[in-house]
Amino acid sequence: MKTAVKTELFASKAPLEWAVMANGQFYTAQIPIDAEGKVVDGGIEAQARQTMDNFKHTVEAAGLTMADVTQVLIYVTARDQLPVFNKVYADYFEAPYPNRAAMIVAGLAREEMLCEIVAYAAQP
Repeated sequence: MKTAVKTELFASKAPLEWAVMANGQFYTAQIPIDAEGKVVDGGIEAQARQTMDNFKHTVEAAGLTMADVTQVLIYVTARDQLPVFNKVYADYFEAPYPNRAAMIVAGLAREEMLCEIVAYAAQP
């Protein structure tokens, strides 16, 4: 059985939850949107920070910590964005780090989005 994680993030008009819990596992995807649902300006660094802030908020709303995160999949729209995302990402985790992968993609759901993450965590 899955349950939605209640967050204070912008309520999407799309048929989705920002995160769900099922069988002791946490599942989420996060994008660089603000409280009004707008993609933040300021390039990859600002978007990475907003995405990671949204992610941390969602993890904590589920009653978890960043130390419970087991895997992160990072999507960026250009290879040169990845080092910038990595720098921001490092501010949110300590060793032992989650397993992760990074993908360079041609585009994301909103044209102005430069990054997105998909992540998983386990209840302690």
